[in-house]
Formats: sequence, C-alpha cells, structure tokens
Amino acid sequence: MTARLPLVAILVAALAAAGGCGSGELTVYGASSLKQVLPRVEEGPAYSFAGSDALARQIRDGAPADLFAAASPRYPRELARDGLCESPVPFATNTLAVIVPARGSPVRSFGEFERLEGARLAIGEAAVPVGTYSQEVLDRAGSEAVLERNTVSDEQDAAGVVSKVALGSADAGLAYVTDARAAAGRVRAVRIPASAQPTVVYEACVVRRSGARSDQARAYLERLTGPEGQAALKEAGFGPAPAP
Repeated sequence: MTARLPLVAILVAALAAAGGCGSGELTVYGASSLKQVLPRVEEGPAYSFAGSDALARQIRDGAPADLFAAASPRYPRELARDGLCESPVPFATNTLAVIVPARGSPVRSFGEFERLEGARLAIGEAAVPVGTYSQEVLDRAGSEAVLERNTVSDEQDAAGVVSKVALGSADAGLAYVTDARAAAGRVRAVRIPASAQPTVVYEACVVRRSGARSDQARAYLERLTGPEGQAALKEAGFGPAPAP
C-alpha cells in the first residue's frame, strides 16, 4: 500500500514547485545589436532587447532587469551614478557601416552614399547609441548634407535600421557591421573610412534593485568578459573591449 503524504506537505511541495518556475531566471536587458550574440553566451536567461535608451528608462521605472548590456557607456554610467547599477564594465567594441539592400543598390562606396539625392535613408534617432554614432560618422566625414538631400526616417534602435533596409523601405542606412553580418543575404555592408569611424564601446552593469539576482548577474558578466563570451562576440563580428 502506497504511503500517503499529509495534505499540508503536498500543498507545500506544490507551492514550492509553482513558485520555483522562473523564480531563479536571470533577466538580461540588452541593446538590440546584441540580440543574436547574447543567447550564444548563455542560453538560460530571459532576454529583452531594445534601444539602450529605452531599456535604461525601463530600469529607472523599476523593470525587473538583473543585468543591463548597452551599446554605449552613457546609459550604464548614468544608472551607476544614480545608484541603480553597480560599476559598469566594458565588454566589446563595434564599428559602423553603410548598409544597403543586398540586391539592386548602386551604392558601392561611402563616397556614393555621400552623394545620394532623393533617396530614403534609415538612421537611428538621436537618443539611441546607433543614432549618436551615425551622426558622429557624418560629422567626421563632413557629410551632414546627405540628411538634407534625402528623406530620413529616425529609427528607435539598430534593428529598426536593418529592418527598413532589408525590406526595401529604405535605400540605405547606417548601422553596426555586426548587424550587417547578422542580416547577410538581406543587406550588404559598405565600408566607412577609418577617419570617420566613431569609438563604439559596449558596457554592462549589474542592476541594483530589490529582489535582483545580483550574484547570477555578476556570474553572467564574468562569463561575458571571459574567454567564452569574448569568443562568441568575436565570432559575431564584435571587437574586444578596450584596454583599461
């Protein structure tokens, strides 16, 4: 005869099992340009990807993030300054490229991009890192007029720029080279001269909030900056973190 557990013990076990579903799951907020690579670093966490500025606002509003990986030092450092993050850690670098549809685009060089007139361009809006970096490219190259001669759509993140170009809704855009690699076959990358390249640094921080899984977040950050994480980032086209 099978022994019967007391009803209280059964209820306690059931509640513990129910409460454990997802209760230990690390939540990582990442810049949209990291969407393809972060799950390769670690599959287990719950990921949320968007523009770094939007994610930072959500964290300020109390969103349940445990780790924040941004495409710019600005937002992790602002959160750390206000006591909402631990000290940020740089973990990768990137470069920008002009992206055009994989087929049919006449743009083969940065000079041809600069001379575009009457085209549709997809550029990150000023508040998001890819938009800030794109403006820096144009400033460095003396090419700001390309925005005046063409129709420009301001996108909320790097993924929006890639999507517009890949779908043919834009004739060209400015995005990270890693985005172009991830969308190979749908977009083609056109090299931007080194003299016009901005310094693109990615930083991550452990979020400070009630109930945060801080130890898990620190372990994730250690993996991200360690050999396995750096290998995954390199394979996706990212550069190494800048030397201290």
